[in-house]
Amino acid sequence: MAICSADRRQFLRATGITIALPLLESLPRADAQAPRSRPPKRLVCIGNEFGMYPGAFWPKETGSHYTLPPLLEPLAPHRPDFTLFSHLDHGVQGGHFAVHTFLTGVKAQEARGLPDGGISLDQRAAEHVGSQTRFPVLNVGSPDGLHGGCQISWTRTGTRVPPIPGPRELYRALFIEDDAEARRQAMERLHLRESILDAVRDESRSLRRRLSRADSKKLDEYFAAIRDVETQLSLSRKWQNVPKPKPPFPEPQNRGLAKDLPMMYDLIALALQTDSTRVATLEVGGSFVARDIGIQQGYHNLSHHGHLPEKIKLLVQIERYQVEQFSRFLDKLKSLEDPRGGTLLEHTMVLFGSGMGNGNSHRNDNLPIVLAGGGFRHGEHRAYPSDPHRKVPLCKLYVSMLQQFGIDTDRFGPVTGTLPNWEVTG
Repeated sequence: MAICSADRRQFLRATGITIALPLLESLPRADAQAPRSRPPKRLVCIGNEFGMYPGAFWPKETGSHYTLPPLLEPLAPHRPDFTLFSHLDHGVQGGHFAVHTFLTGVKAQEARGLPDGGISLDQRAAEHVGSQTRFPVLNVGSPDGLHGGCQISWTRTGTRVPPIPGPRELYRALFIEDDAEARRQAMERLHLRESILDAVRDESRSLRRRLSRADSKKLDEYFAAIRDVETQLSLSRKWQNVPKPKPPFPEPQNRGLAKDLPMMYDLIALALQTDSTRVATLEVGGSFVARDIGIQQGYHNLSHHGHLPEKIKLLVQIERYQVEQFSRFLDKLKSLEDPRGGTLLEHTMVLFGSGMGNGNSHRNDNLPIVLAGGGFRHGEHRAYPSDPHRKVPLCKLYVSMLQQFGIDTDRFGPVTGTLPNWEVTG
């Protein structure tokens, strides 16, 4: 009897259970409290679907005395607080079909043989946080888009984590309490799902004696999926009766991704400040409607500009708007005090980039990568070798970030080792 991944997911979905975030590191520390004397590490990853127009993004100079190009001008007030990296990528191609590798380093169909599967950077950090926060990770942004959108967040079991689609839903998740009846029904659903898992686990174990070696391996994958669901249910039970923070302002309405970007950034900042989460992602995908910011042509169409100046001008306007909102988010993190000392930006790594290097030519190399805050020594444009034989993988930056997050690892995705010659200040 062979149990394939698709059958496993279909069965669990049919029972009302979704395979979501695995919290492998949280189980032995579910009741642990973070030390009060040291602010926790945080991580925010922001990705868009179509990259950045290279001609307006990359400076001509490297080091600390580079001239900010048009797309980076909005970041001028934060120049000492971010690093720009050029010629980092994952060595993959595939255009829109490789954008999802931004935070994983590997195409989904090629991830199965890796020790950690195709887990994304945010989910790896969330495993480390575990149940210390209500939301180990908040995934926010475009629920769809071209070829499925950015698709930047992935679990170990190969499941894409769909984002919260708008500020209204994010606000409700963060601040709105269920009434007593809703909580009672939620607890009943938890009990039911736990009973279903018990039955599934017992039946699956009884099969092992009758299976071939190949089928036993597939059954192990099935158990891994069950463990993912068990930890999800454990997390839900722990936070069921813990009060949420008080709403800071009235519930916002969804107006479309482009118009909603400022509010979504504000809500992510509040989620970090209230320690509702320490990890978040924001996807800016094809549901970004350019006419909402006064541009009458489509975002995807403009990304395929064909080197036409009139199209490039409009595309740069769209991308500059995104960088302006990113800069505003950094402003917000600088202005908010960390409850345990310093500002949120000092203790939050904020990654801004894309899995697309050049939307016009569908290339996935030389990805636009900016990292701000988080205790690194910033203020430079760091250019790495462009020669294919001397390339530095982007995943080395991710290993450095995971270590700064507090994770004892020297590997991420298909890569080992940290980014060379880059300093941590705290």
